[in-house]
Amino acid sequence: MISFSLSLLALVVGYFVYGKFVDHIFGPDNRETPAVTKADGVDFMILPSWKIFMIQFLNIAGTGPIFGAIMGAWYGPVAYLWIVLGCIFAGAMHDYMSGMLSIRHGGAGLPELVGNYLGIGTKKIMLIFSVVLLLMVGAVFVYSPAIILTMLWDNKIFWIILIFIYYVIATLLPIDKIIGKIYPLFAFSLLFMAAALLVGLFIKQPAIPELWDNLAASNLNQPTSILGTDSFIAKDPIFPCLFITIACGAISGFHATQSPLMARCMKSEKMGRPIFYGSMITEGIVALIWATASMYFFYYGGWKECVDADTLNAFMQQVDTAEGKTLVQYFDAPAVVEIVCNSWLGIFGGILAMFGVVAAPITSGDTALRSARLIVADSLNISQHNIKNRLLIALPIFASCLGILVWQIKNPDGFNVIWQYFGWSNQTLSVFTLWTITVYLCRHHKNYFVSLFPALFMTAVCSTFIFVSPQTLDLGSLGYILGVSSVFIAGVWFYLWHRKQYHA
Repeated sequence: MISFSLSLLALVVGYFVYGKFVDHIFGPDNRETPAVTKADGVDFMILPSWKIFMIQFLNIAGTGPIFGAIMGAWYGPVAYLWIVLGCIFAGAMHDYMSGMLSIRHGGAGLPELVGNYLGIGTKKIMLIFSVVLLLMVGAVFVYSPAIILTMLWDNKIFWIILIFIYYVIATLLPIDKIIGKIYPLFAFSLLFMAAALLVGLFIKQPAIPELWDNLAASNLNQPTSILGTDSFIAKDPIFPCLFITIACGAISGFHATQSPLMARCMKSEKMGRPIFYGSMITEGIVALIWATASMYFFYYGGWKECVDADTLNAFMQQVDTAEGKTLVQYFDAPAVVEIVCNSWLGIFGGILAMFGVVAAPITSGDTALRSARLIVADSLNISQHNIKNRLLIALPIFASCLGILVWQIKNPDGFNVIWQYFGWSNQTLSVFTLWTITVYLCRHHKNYFVSLFPALFMTAVCSTFIFVSPQTLDLGSLGYILGVSSVFIAGVWFYLWHRKQYHA
């Protein structure tokens, strides 16, 4: 618990110290924002700052800081380092800068920002890349909450249809009609869940691995015997797989598609640090709490204390009889959420916590499709004030998302396949955003190192993942050499570009 407590403190301090430093570098001022200059009563309108924070937090949260942190807990306490350092120095800075850049460019979406600073060709790539990613987010975040809701009533198709209908309505209506009214309630549920688990952790003081323990031995993604069987967890190297697994809660490119939504609703640029940087730090805290609760669940037999006798007996029988069945495969992320919430928080607390866990992906899914609508509309220069124009853009988006969803349902491994592609695509999107921020800071003679180092690191993560991951090329040592080469090429490109700009 010492590592967890120090990590929690570091995130809070990071907001007040490094967050202020990043805010000073950008330099918010008193100029009029797009919410004032482009007010249309649909997407551009002034909202209260507390409500914007709640919406931004839910937009970026999804199941990422929960499911991602649970899966990341298998890597051991090294996950703490990534959540804390990634959130403070990469993720929160990434979200803040992308949101503030959107404000400075009239509420522009991510492809527009990338085009302004990385070129028209890159803009076209990002337009397709962003829309495809948002469609995957919409499909995944219909399916994952539907799975959780089947714990209340076992009819997955019903929940999928209901959630998708909500997506259609929320995507088309003005932002203050549904999103602005119900998000505070959803946010309260999610924050209650995190706060309740936090209190539970400090009360229980569970035995969990510390950062100074043997980190290699704490990585349960290495081969290990389970209950005397030959089953073992799949080998996923910490680098780069940990940095893909835990995205939301550390850094996530998806957030840069969401920040423009709130950039269109802010009355003042000076609201940027609490809204953009602060919501990411809050998400980091949620991820930290779930990573710790999951370590308690997975390590030192903690799961035996959470699971009731009937479920435990069923699990023991399944592990003994199912060839190749592993602990992580049986206790998947939704199961861990249900068991931990019910075990720690009781019936009422468990229901409220589950509501928060369900609300998080649903609210990210609807704003993902809303972002897709706005990105396509901006690229085609079609005003969204008229409902007919919104339908013109939204109907093909709904149809495409529905197609992905149908394939996902029919394919037994569809969810996992889409989630893997989403994970890599999500972090690749952060690479483009970080390089966009770096070029912007260079052109405006600001401290570009705050984004350059994260850009180089995430370039290494995403390129290396393609080369070494067991789910992709799996090139072993050669993959790491190619990953390092990619970073070297990116660094040389930036040096030559910067030198040209400087001498020009």
